[in-house]
Amino acid sequence: MGKVRSLLVGLLLLCCLAAAAMAEPKEKYKDPNQPIGVRIRDLMKRMTLEEKIGQMTQIDLKAATPEIMKKYSIGSILSGGGSVPKVQATAEEWIEMINGFQHGSLSGRLGIPLIYGIDAVHGNNNIYKATIFPHNIGLGATRDPELVKKIGAATALEVRATGITYAFAPCIAVCRDPRWGRCYESYSEDPEIVRAMTEIIPGLQGDIPANSWKGVPYVGGKDKIAACAKHFVGDGGTIRGINENNTIIDWHGLLSIHMPAYYNSIIKGVATVMVSYSSWNGVKMHENYQLITGFLKNTLKFRGFVISDWQGIDKITSPPGANYTYSVQAGIHAGIDMIMTPYNHSEFIDTLTDLVKKKVIPLSRIDDAVSRILRVKFIMGLFEDPLTDLSVVTHLGAQPHRDLAREAVRKSLVLLKNGENADPPLLPLPKKADKILVAGTHANNLGNQCGGWTITWQGLQGNNLTAGTTIFSAISAAIDPSTELVLHENPDAEFVKSGNFSYAVVVVGEPPYAEGYGDNLNLTIPEPGPSTITNVCTNIKCVVVLISGRPLLIQPYLPFIEALVAAWLPGSEGQGVADVLFGDYGFTGKLPHTWFKTVEQLPMNFGDAHYDPLFPLGFGLTTKPVEVK
Repeated sequence: MGKVRSLLVGLLLLCCLAAAAMAEPKEKYKDPNQPIGVRIRDLMKRMTLEEKIGQMTQIDLKAATPEIMKKYSIGSILSGGGSVPKVQATAEEWIEMINGFQHGSLSGRLGIPLIYGIDAVHGNNNIYKATIFPHNIGLGATRDPELVKKIGAATALEVRATGITYAFAPCIAVCRDPRWGRCYESYSEDPEIVRAMTEIIPGLQGDIPANSWKGVPYVGGKDKIAACAKHFVGDGGTIRGINENNTIIDWHGLLSIHMPAYYNSIIKGVATVMVSYSSWNGVKMHENYQLITGFLKNTLKFRGFVISDWQGIDKITSPPGANYTYSVQAGIHAGIDMIMTPYNHSEFIDTLTDLVKKKVIPLSRIDDAVSRILRVKFIMGLFEDPLTDLSVVTHLGAQPHRDLAREAVRKSLVLLKNGENADPPLLPLPKKADKILVAGTHANNLGNQCGGWTITWQGLQGNNLTAGTTIFSAISAAIDPSTELVLHENPDAEFVKSGNFSYAVVVVGEPPYAEGYGDNLNLTIPEPGPSTITNVCTNIKCVVVLISGRPLLIQPYLPFIEALVAAWLPGSEGQGVADVLFGDYGFTGKLPHTWFKTVEQLPMNFGDAHYDPLFPLGFGLTTKPVEVK
């Protein structure tokens, strides 16, 4: 009887073990209860070389199909600036498209999900009707890291609302020369301000748990996205601000000016780091082993993945792509883990496969790259929740996000002048007046006030690009109903003299631009801006609102400008400008960049021996809100 009982107990135990084995995934990498390190190792031992190299490949939307994702085990897709499913695509259409690509990836032999990236650099700015926040230069003027963290959280929700899981943001460049066309992507010339603004990373990714290992990435849940600290390193220090050029600076200068924000980003668990097109002392960053592997990975202990910029390895040689095999070898050897190769994935995969098989690139370097990519995907929960459902679409352009953007605009405005010493200040403006003139190319132009990286790479002009409120519309809504409002983009002096205007608001500045195309050696306000300022401000009291991605040459016009406001590139919520002009809120913004007198002074930064600015770093007049009686 005892033997029978023992036999029954044994059979019961065997059945329980069999049931437990059937309940658990056979592959440990599919089991969310396993430690991430175990999951990574289990998956990698199952992967072929071709599958590993596929994971290291990022292609543009225009080159992607579900079949390509499956065939090559492609690790990532991106939407470059303006790369969209169709013009004015809805959130639902974005989700449907990305889910389609994801189904392709999941149908592969190992079912590894893709990660989809986009340049969400001031909100989910490529997407029609998304909230467009002020560009980073304006956020630097707020000096408000908590506000920037909230913007990160709102951006994450709007990115997730389109099925996207990865943003190429934040740009933590330290712009040392406003002639650089990406200066508006930099929070400040001051590395300490840039460090403070890395608080956007826990906004995008979530707050890293207190007991986390330094350097290990963290993305906390389905309402968060992977962030990307860029562009490593020294992108804001190039000669004369020329994009993708050479940053000449010693090791101490590099560490003290351009590197500090990377320390903070890594401590906060940033998932990825993007390499800069620029060079450091003549060595292209995309082939700089010392800085990418030696310093970023080994010294700073960064455990996320390093990604190239758009065709970044191609540009290792001059002309780009002149020796593609060398470019692949140099970039991978330097420590880049994922290559942004928008349109030539098969050439990249074939070239790298050949280099590994010939033992030019060791398999250990491939394994390092793939383990980092998989770590981010596992941490994000993409293996458990690879697809997006339509319930999230309501976050796109949501009113709370627009209210937050409006607050950011208010806090970003820097008041540079407000009357002469003997005169009463012009600002805040009275809402009730007989007749107000609003003039300038940027007064009623949403595209101009949003700037580059809005809907398309270089941005657009006009009011048909997306949803938002122009500064003129905001003024119209803010003033007393009895006040007559006149809009004239470029009035002549006679029109101004004969108009019996109480005062004028002149809104002028730069047209939209992005990298390369925005480099500018003279930094003058484009015509007809200066003509408009002269025609209006020499004849009636005026406030000039300057819409620009950087300080511009303004000194010649200062004598006849009554009040001057630097509004940077405020984005879609123009009401924030009117809120402060008319005194509902006070001016609080402080200059994030030195304002020069002449371009011959450049580069000129706070602390330089020859520092003689028109307005110094940190300058900003203040006003108090008007008390409503």
